[in-house]
Amino acid sequence: MSGTLYLCATPIGNLEDITLRVLRILKEVDLIAAEDTRTSGHLLRHFDIHTPTTSYHKFNEHEKGRELVDKLLAGTNIALITDAGTPAISDPGETLVRLCIENHIQVTSLPGANACITALTLSGRSTRRFSFEGFLPADKKDRDEILRQIKTERRTIVLYEAPHRLVKTLKLLAETLGETRGITLCRELTKKFETITVTTIGEAIAQADNTEPRGEYVLVLDGKPDEEIEAERRAEFETMSIADHVASFEAQGMTRKEAMKAVAVARGMSRRDVYQQLLSE
Repeated sequence: MSGTLYLCATPIGNLEDITLRVLRILKEVDLIAAEDTRTSGHLLRHFDIHTPTTSYHKFNEHEKGRELVDKLLAGTNIALITDAGTPAISDPGETLVRLCIENHIQVTSLPGANACITALTLSGRSTRRFSFEGFLPADKKDRDEILRQIKTERRTIVLYEAPHRLVKTLKLLAETLGETRGITLCRELTKKFETITVTTIGEAIAQADNTEPRGEYVLVLDGKPDEEIEAERRAEFETMSIADHVASFEAQGMTRKEAMKAVAVARGMSRRDVYQQLLSE
């Protein structure tokens, strides 16, 4: 019978945020796979946990992942932890989870600290719908594509960023979203010097340029405002004839009658007025 992979959330700053269940599992499993065994060593020593550890990180995730799967198939119970937070979130743990699923190995997640959710709840931004982007890609082409997608995102946006890249990222966001877009900067979450700054992208750049950013950041941004989307949509209508507008809906598979109704709704007109315009055109 194969073992179980336990995804164990660890504190993102305050050691008191670890759960009793995680502490029990870390003591009971046969092996702990840690992102950095030195960093995790401080946590394990603090809670008097002496379970053997092994390293599992982005530089060995494929080779070490197969090794861990072999151990699980042989009956070894393994706990996976990161330096901080929940495994598999912006973390190579997602690769190991996929490998386990492919090999029919049981995986269970022990919930706990998570920087994304913690920042979102503190941000003052809408929490009903949000898009988690993690760290922007290092590759320029990939990063530009993500920024292009973010430009039209209507949901709240959550990003992670390191202090030495904060100003560069804020300036990229300003170019993409504008300096007046609302943003909340969450720094050193759950730690002694936790700081939550509710501001705009432009003001955040000015503040960061005058101080040396320190600590890990979570950035929570407002999505694209509905009124801005509506204004852009109406501006597009102004350059399109009624006939072309109807034709655009027909190209989507609508009947002429359905297309006329859609145009009337979009332009705030009556269907009769749309019909009359079509005749005149």
